[in-house]
Formats: sequence, C-alpha cells, structure tokens
Amino acid sequence: MEQITVRVPATTANLAAGFDVLGCALTLYNTLDFRLQEGLSFSGCDEAYQNPDNLAYQGFACVYEHVGQAVPGVHIHIRAEIPVSRGLGSSAALLAAGAYAANALSGAQLSTDTLIALTTRIEGHPDNLAPAFYGGLTASMAEDDQVHTVRYTPHAALRFVALSPDFPLSTHAARAVLPAAVPFRDAVYNGAHLAVLLRALENGDMRQISAALRDRLHQPYRIPLIDEYEDIRRIAHENGCDAVCISGAGPTILCLTRNAAFAQAMDASVKDLRHRWQVRDLAVDAQGALGLSCK
Repeated sequence: MEQITVRVPATTANLAAGFDVLGCALTLYNTLDFRLQEGLSFSGCDEAYQNPDNLAYQGFACVYEHVGQAVPGVHIHIRAEIPVSRGLGSSAALLAAGAYAANALSGAQLSTDTLIALTTRIEGHPDNLAPAFYGGLTASMAEDDQVHTVRYTPHAALRFVALSPDFPLSTHAARAVLPAAVPFRDAVYNGAHLAVLLRALENGDMRQISAALRDRLHQPYRIPLIDEYEDIRRIAHENGCDAVCISGAGPTILCLTRNAAFAQAMDASVKDLRHRWQVRDLAVDAQGALGLSCK
C-alpha cells in the first residue's frame, strides 16, 4: 500500500462536568490524503504548517517510531472543515489521521487503544483523541501510561448545535486561567454531575442534561475569556434551550437540544451580536476515524 485517504470527525470535549474525561465525535470532518514518496511535502494548508511540526505528520511519525521502522517520506494533502483553535478538536483530528494512516501504510496493525496512547503523549489528554478514533461519546482515563476508554451511545434525537465566533482561543490560554487546586466540595459536585450527565445523554432527558451541564472545575474560569458567552446563553434560553456549555477549551459554545428547528432560530438570533457566530447543526458521528480509500 502506497496511499490512503483518512477522514476524522471533529470532537467536543469536557461537556462541562466531564473535564478532561468526556469527548464526543461530531459530523464535521477533516479529510487527509497520505502518499508515500521521497521527502516530506504538504498541500491544502498554510505554508506555516508545512513542516515536521505539522500534527498530521507528528501522528504519522509516532507510529513508525513506535514499531521501530524508519519514518518514510510522505506527501500529506489536508482538506479541513474543522476550524482551528475553536474547541472542536482540530489538533486531535490531525494527530488521529496521521496515526491511522501510518498504521495502515506500515502494516503495523496496532490496536486503536495503542494509537490513542501514542498520540496522547503528543496531545497531552485523550479526551478528544478517543472519540476521534472511536466515534460516539467516550470517557477516557490515563493510568500507568495506558489510556482506558469506554463508550456511550447518546440518544439519537440529540442535536449538538455549535456556535463558533470569529475569534480564536488557544488551549494554552484557556488552561492558564485554571486554578492549581479546587475545594473538595467542588470535586464532589463535578463527580455527581458527571454521573448523572452520562445517563441523561443516553436517555435524551433534556431536563437532566440541562442540570448536569454545570461544573465548578473549568467553566467558571474560562467563561470570562469568551466574549458574548452570556449573550449566547441568554439567546439559547429564549429559543428554548438551557443545555449550554463550552466546547472543549472554547471559544465555541455548545447547545444540546432535541428541537430540529433550534439551529435555524439561533442563526437568526445571533446576527445582531458584535461578533460573527457561525452556527453548525451537528449530530453524533458514530464511526470515528475511517479509511476511505487506499492504493
């Protein structure tokens, strides 16, 4: 095999109380072509990213290095729908695509769990990587250099409406505002909300989802970084949705709903805000990283 095309979904992580634990794959995709050749080259992305630091190449190289093979030359063509630095897992999607492609092209046949563990060493956390590889809703933990992932099935009627602003927010900046320690009662609060949230998502119980999408570990510190967050939350409430949280580290704001007309209503309602908010009506992607073609 000399060439493979890989499609990887966007992901939303945290889901409020699931800080650094939960992730869900969504129907928005990056599609990458990997073709073996002499040397390294890229197309489809800005020149600033056409180098060995490119995360798709980092994911590609880490698999070859793990199995003790020389990293071959490769041309990587990137067709990206996932916005960068918006809290929708663009970094994880590139890493997953590279690792998936290398696993196929090298013949390594590593398990998905191993690919997640390898790429987590680069990404730092598995919460986006697990759903990028597996699809669906996942909960992950790292223990003894291994990543353990379990999968859940959100209710089929749930819609994930993502509102992305015209400004970025780096994960580094979003982590910098987090406290080094939190009160014991806040940790207990989050544990309780996480436990309820998981079953509520499977049942599609909007009352319980709205209540469980609260936390005390990260959102209170990050919300001030997202201009017009409270305006979006107010507008969502006016349109009948109280299940609102930050997607990943932000600045995308996520609204969960069973109302098929909600996204269209939000799109009309946010037009008078100072920032331009792109509204995406997304469902859960159940497949995860997928090889579309190979030669």
